[in-house]
Amino acid sequence: MTSDNHQSAGAWAKKYHLAARSVIDATLRPYDLGSTQWYVLWHLVREGPVAQRDLMIPLQVEKPTLSGVVAALVRKGLVEQATDPEDQRQKHLSITPAGRVLWATLPNPIDLISKTAFEGVPEDDLETVARVLSVGTERLNNLLKKGKKS
Repeated sequence: MTSDNHQSAGAWAKKYHLAARSVIDATLRPYDLGSTQWYVLWHLVREGPVAQRDLMIPLQVEKPTLSGVVAALVRKGLVEQATDPEDQRQKHLSITPAGRVLWATLPNPIDLISKTAFEGVPEDDLETVARVLSVGTERLNNLLKKGKKS
């Protein structure tokens, strides 16, 4: 990799992602939560009870990973997992009262990252960055889908 590649949009996107993940981890560590656990709680607070399988796509995790995350949240008493009475294989998740209490005290790592990273950056610039990264991400995902069909 040449030094020019270290200054590319892709390289900076990766550096931003890694820095943001580190901030999320550092922000949530005192609460004994990981980023995926936080996102599960976020979805439950925002959307209410949800089928566990419906979180795999928005969280971009595989079934075994999500199962481990949910099991940890259940052990901590933050999430309740119930079996669907019509299909015993399916699980439904809801936030517990203890989960709501914790949620009310949690700092929002996404807000912290946005405010810190982009304070003073013109809105037009942020829209351009979002548009460029969105197009690039969509193209790469389409390439992956195409590769799976081959």
